[in-house]
Amino acid sequence: MTDSLDERITRSRTLLSDHDLAGLADLLSDLREHEVTRLLERLDADDRAVLFRLIEKDTALGVFESLDPPLRGELVDALRDDHVVALFEDLDPDDRVELLDELPASVARRLLSGLSDGERTLTAPMLGYPRGSVGRRMSPEYVRLRPDTTAAEALAAVRRDGRDAATVHVLPVADDTLVCTGSVTLGDVATAEPGVRVGDFVADAPTVTATTDAEVAARLCLEYRTAAVVVTDSERRVLGVLTVDTAARILEDAEDEDAARAGGSEPLRRPYLSTPVGTLVRSRVVWLLVLAVSAVLTVQVLEIFEDTLSAVVTLALFIPLLTGTGGNTGSQAATTVTRALAVGDVRTRDLGRVLFREVRVGASMGALLGALGFVVAGLVYDWHLGLVIGATLLAVCTIAAAVGGVMPLCAKAIGVDPAVFSTPFISTFCDATGLIVYFTIASAILDI
Repeated sequence: MTDSLDERITRSRTLLSDHDLAGLADLLSDLREHEVTRLLERLDADDRAVLFRLIEKDTALGVFESLDPPLRGELVDALRDDHVVALFEDLDPDDRVELLDELPASVARRLLSGLSDGERTLTAPMLGYPRGSVGRRMSPEYVRLRPDTTAAEALAAVRRDGRDAATVHVLPVADDTLVCTGSVTLGDVATAEPGVRVGDFVADAPTVTATTDAEVAARLCLEYRTAAVVVTDSERRVLGVLTVDTAARILEDAEDEDAARAGGSEPLRRPYLSTPVGTLVRSRVVWLLVLAVSAVLTVQVLEIFEDTLSAVVTLALFIPLLTGTGGNTGSQAATTVTRALAVGDVRTRDLGRVLFREVRVGASMGALLGALGFVVAGLVYDWHLGLVIGATLLAVCTIAAAVGGVMPLCAKAIGVDPAVFSTPFISTFCDATGLIVYFTIASAILDI
């Protein structure tokens, strides 16, 4: 088909309103799997359920797995039939657990009770790990090798069990008690002599415990550039693997969350056009209320220095410049340090080093901007006012960079998402402190 996605959506809505199910089935049969997924993401919950029933069975599972977890939850709630139970059975255990987190408890129990014994055995232990831990995102389906397994036997095991495994590119090696001794890659096994034992070329494997934060485990997987990280219990017994594609999805979700909170809202965790208006409002209004209340600080500062403003009205012209510069400087520092925290470049114990570095960065930028402000304000107005602007820019940039760099580390230390203290709060803080610095310097230099 050559129609655009928007045209297909329009056609599907027309067919839905006409109750033309045959036409809808024809429309879906002409689309590839990823196109069907994008189409469903743009529809409301009821229409999505109708179209999903018309998808061919071979395509339905792939489309279902491609949907964001909240959309899967809505779809399960809308369908409520044996078709859903069959889809749930066919999901990988980690996808199954992620879906259960989005469902009402009653629906989750019903789906779990409908699982086969084997799939329930794989899924139930994962639900016992804390939310946000890698234990809930790992796959318990993997090919395990023993140290005394030969290369030929290992290849046979991959051919026998690899179809159901999350990955065959990394093969955990463990003894009969499941204690991990390392891992081998499929390439290692395929290129080894058939009679060589796996234990002779096993390598140390990057491992994480099941209670490790999923984002930390995901970054470890990408840091080692490996197809999977082995997940163990506290006694190094193998429980499963975290694959690189799951790790990438975890980090993508984390970055979306950080970006949303840095912008003063909560992450949607679903496509924008399929998000109800009420959900959009709830994701933003709380932050707006918090920021509105915190902005009262700025008003209070202006009220305190009302006499200074009355004496030199020209000072009011530079308030947007100074507050904007301070807020932007603080936000830049906070964003940089938050990113460094996320990738493990800095730790909370590095607070002193970060503070010293950001003070130097802020002072350097403040000196450049201050010199420019001094010259421009001096030429346009007078040199005393230029000196006020220059000195304020130097002080504001230094303070804002220092505060912006330190706040994410403080947030991390007390267990709060560092992104929360990024743009919104730091901008408000820098506005208030910048005005205090501005009027203090003005009062001293202009003698008012």
